[in-house]
Amino acid sequence: MFLTLANQITILRVLLIFPFVICLLNTGHPQNGNWIRGGAIVIFLIMAISDAVDGYLARTKKQVTALGAFLDPMADKLMITCASVILCAPQTAIEGYQLPLTVVVLIIGKDLLLLLGFIITYLLTVQIHIRPVLAGKASTFFQIMMVSSVLIGPEMASWLGFWPIVTAIIWWAAGFCAVVATFVYIYRGIRYIEEFHSTQVNENKPLDTSK
Repeated sequence: MFLTLANQITILRVLLIFPFVICLLNTGHPQNGNWIRGGAIVIFLIMAISDAVDGYLARTKKQVTALGAFLDPMADKLMITCASVILCAPQTAIEGYQLPLTVVVLIIGKDLLLLLGFIITYLLTVQIHIRPVLAGKASTFFQIMMVSSVLIGPEMASWLGFWPIVTAIIWWAAGFCAVVATFVYIYRGIRYIEEFHSTQVNENKPLDTSK
């Protein structure tokens, strides 16, 4: 079978981004805004669960594939990028929880730099090199927490008056982790390229037959 179950779940997560974005764009509806935001929360929860499920299947059922290694982070980046832009724009932001432009620039800038680094690495090595690191996982975690805390902000604020402060801490932590992850990936990418070319030079080095 061309697509493993893990890959099918990942593709489903990509497809769910479309209704998720539609819901986010309409959370300011004068009559049904809260219900629509509730729909966005449900879809976001489904995507988060599916992310955990496809990762579990890939590891335990030995369904790790190159396609899955590419699609899984791409799905996360598309979801976070769309949510960040929409929740940052004044017209579509949730009242009282508008994401700071600085945080959104840091998050999207990280992904753009990683894409550029991926292209450069491929051009220099002709190898697809995708290796997740702890800093990257931490960055993704805080970004997901950021979107979650914003979406449930109005309800949580009625229970916890300091929820806006909690949300602000989370989104600045997401921005900080994005910066750290960017530097880590750049360092690892440069090291990978240097090691690759060092290996190529050693393999092409003629044998010394004088001994």
